[in-house]
Amino acid sequence: MGFFKSKLKRFNRDNKQKKNENSEHELRIDELLHRCKESTDFVSYRYSESSPFYIHYYQTIVEINILHQYVLPYINENESNTLFDLQQAIPIDNTEIIDNVHEIRDKLLTGCIVIEVKGSIQEALVISAVSLEKRPVSMPEVEYSVVGPKEAFVESIDANINLVRKRLPIPDLIVEEVKIGSLTKTRVAVLYIKGVTDKENVNTILQRLKEIHFDQIVDSSFINQIISDNHNSPFPHLIDTERPDRVASVLSEGKITIIVDGSPHALTGPTTLVEFFSAFEDYFLSWHIASIFRLVRLFAVFFSVLSTSLYVAVLTYHYEMIPENLLNPLIASRSGIPFPPILEAIILELTIELLREAGARLPTKIGQTIGIVGGIVIGTAAVQAGLTSNVLLIIVALAALASFTTPVYQMGNTIRLIRFPFLIFAQLWGLLGVTFCFSYILCHLLKMTSLGRPYLAPVYPLRLDDLRDSLFRLPFFMQTKRPMQVRSPVRTRFQPKKHEKPKRDIED
Repeated sequence: MGFFKSKLKRFNRDNKQKKNENSEHELRIDELLHRCKESTDFVSYRYSESSPFYIHYYQTIVEINILHQYVLPYINENESNTLFDLQQAIPIDNTEIIDNVHEIRDKLLTGCIVIEVKGSIQEALVISAVSLEKRPVSMPEVEYSVVGPKEAFVESIDANINLVRKRLPIPDLIVEEVKIGSLTKTRVAVLYIKGVTDKENVNTILQRLKEIHFDQIVDSSFINQIISDNHNSPFPHLIDTERPDRVASVLSEGKITIIVDGSPHALTGPTTLVEFFSAFEDYFLSWHIASIFRLVRLFAVFFSVLSTSLYVAVLTYHYEMIPENLLNPLIASRSGIPFPPILEAIILELTIELLREAGARLPTKIGQTIGIVGGIVIGTAAVQAGLTSNVLLIIVALAALASFTTPVYQMGNTIRLIRFPFLIFAQLWGLLGVTFCFSYILCHLLKMTSLGRPYLAPVYPLRLDDLRDSLFRLPFFMQTKRPMQVRSPVRTRFQPKKHEKPKRDIED
């Protein structure tokens, strides 16, 4: 009996869906206009009593000067009553006559002027007159660099593609566009270099984008979360960047870029864990200095994650590991502290996070003041009140400072998050708990992929050629091949010159 009920419900649902599709299919222009007139910014009028043409548009998304300069004067001069003759008379290239009401609706909602003849049911002339409101190209705020270009993406997808094409003026740079979001109809562009990028990676991204079923896409971070390989992982799967020079660089390596209309950030992938600790400014510096900076960032990450948890583990379970010279200062700093090390560490960590969030959410000038003054005042007051030790305060402050060295903001948030599980396991089992937590995260990273490619490459699986630009950066003349992770059909980037003995100068 239940089987027949489920069949009957499915039959009724299918019939209802077919009725809705039929009603949408039978939509006429007059019904569409009646629905649009419910909005106060919709303009609909007849050009004149003697003219058969009716003009419709949304005044908030249309460039009104195009209407007055290139449309209305030619309607007045045109003696014919057909849309085809009017289309030939108007000096605008982007015009078309459409006989599908659904397409007319989409054009109307994206900044087009619709002209219909009195009595027409399914046909109208559509004229593109989009009003482009955008801010000018400015300097990067998140990925600021002292050396190098000072251009950053803006919220216009066309302007962002222009910034990329300016750096890659080749016909092989392909842009494929899809619209996502049942309500927002957001334009999403996928950029790659034909012949350099693996077609399988391109198909993977396009398939995942087309399978997105969501009502609104307002930023690239939505795409990053939806198409990620593992939705339960705190680690980002794609690099979020606001620098067009970085996008041009990764495209030349054989990677793919996603640009979302309305977002000043682009997504690049497939990526690896090491790339999140590589600033693009490294390529503007000497390879010796850039390599040292990368190693410093990696050390800072390990220090930020492990320092506080090691303090809790040692003071709770492993007193014998404390050097004799350091034992007296620790005893003196903790004398009179009413809390155990774990509670003391959590209080300080939460205080640092509160100050960081307050500084980030407040206006820039006020946020900087809150972060500096609040940290000094609260830290000094906590030590003087005997609520925390000055040694732990120094460790927590250094750990917070070390977390800021991560060049990519999303990875910095991940580092902030995983410090707390380490603290909990350090309190439960000491160094064994820290080792267990570290092993668990390492296993998680070993299983992770970015667009189906290994996340820990080139360390695992080990690829010696790719190590030239990962943990450290070797000179440019040694980076002759593209990363193996992207599976580029053309791995060789350039042919290195044969080193010859330098000829002696005449002065020598």
